[in-house]
Amino acid sequence: MKLEIRELKKSYGKKQALKGINAVLTEGVYGFLGPNGAGKSTFMNILTGNLKASDGQIFYDGENVAAMGSRFREILGYMPQQQSLYPNFTAEGFLSYMAALRGMKKGRAGERIPEVLRQVGLWDVAGDKIGSFSGGMKQRLLIAQAVLDEPKILVLDEPTAGLDPKQRIAIRNLISETAVGKIVLIATHVVTDVESVANRILLIREGELLTDSTREELTARLAGKVWELKVPEERLSDITASGDCLVGNISREGDLLFVRVIAEQAPEGYTCAPMRPGLEDVYLSYFNE
Repeated sequence: MKLEIRELKKSYGKKQALKGINAVLTEGVYGFLGPNGAGKSTFMNILTGNLKASDGQIFYDGENVAAMGSRFREILGYMPQQQSLYPNFTAEGFLSYMAALRGMKKGRAGERIPEVLRQVGLWDVAGDKIGSFSGGMKQRLLIAQAVLDEPKILVLDEPTAGLDPKQRIAIRNLISETAVGKIVLIATHVVTDVESVANRILLIREGELLTDSTREELTARLAGKVWELKVPEERLSDITASGDCLVGNISREGDLLFVRVIAEQAPEGYTCAPMRPGLEDVYLSYFNE
């Protein structure tokens, strides 16, 4: 199973949203990371057929997906970013509706709907109206419709948008459980959404794919460059204004601040400890955010 993207481009007038994306995806979970406006949603919409590319091609096992048409859509599951759900539908009714749109046979839909509702932890509210659901429940229902017909390719656009930390963890765990045997692509600007579940990380900025690497490869590039400084509060501005390092997390303990920075060498004049690089450090180094 292989999904190949070749020189994918998208322009809106003079603005280039995608500038020639190339990637090869096989079975596994891929984190598609980048700041807002980087081109993630544009790429997702082209992949799912909601938007037409200006140039470039996408192949599934060597066959152009444009020529595959409905055969490609049959193996594709998509969770959009927006929670566009019908509030007066029940969870079970919504999935029945989605099954009909996908052309699933009634017998198969009747088997799969209870299965996926149990899988996402919504079987006990299957008969409740969606309008009464919390944000986390709606996100789980969107994942349920995406995996309803057991797709080989699963595309998730900002799957934890607007959720609290507990709900984010639940959604990430659910993605791990449903990802077996699939190509899963998660587009997000939230590093923690993919740090624990993704096999590979794709970083995109202003429509350009910067890198396609494992988390270990990315963090290894920052080995010996991540530090934690003990800083009196009045000296914090000296660090942020110096331009010698990138400032990440800042936490407080009593009268001292603990400042995580990325720098080629340990900053002088501070109590300083080397730290193990993480994916947030990688994100900061690429996007300075």
